[in-house]
Amino acid sequence: MGKPTGLVQGTLDLLVLRTIEHEPKHGWAIAKRIQQVSNEVLKVQQGSLYPALYRLEKEGLIAGRWAATDTGREAKFYALTRTGRAQLKREVEAWTRLSVAIDLVIREA
Repeated sequence: MGKPTGLVQGTLDLLVLRTIEHEPKHGWAIAKRIQQVSNEVLKVQQGSLYPALYRLEKEGLIAGRWAATDTGREAKFYALTRTGRAQLKREVEAWTRLSVAIDLVIREA
């Protein structure tokens, strides 16, 4: 399964940007953090995560640098760029509007 289960298209970008907002993380750590914070509900597959990281880096929203992990293995760590921070703010605002609207429909329907 390539897509994270139950996510609205485009949500992975928001989750990745939010996850690395305060400190750089490598791909496996990003996926693990999303899974932990979501109480094991969201499981991001490598087949979805790494293409998203590549695209976000190409778009200038994140910057990657190679460094050693805690275990000494080399991995690419991703951090938000200034453009990425602005995009994260816009995406959080859009997600909030969307989730409030969906909640209204669910409660009233």
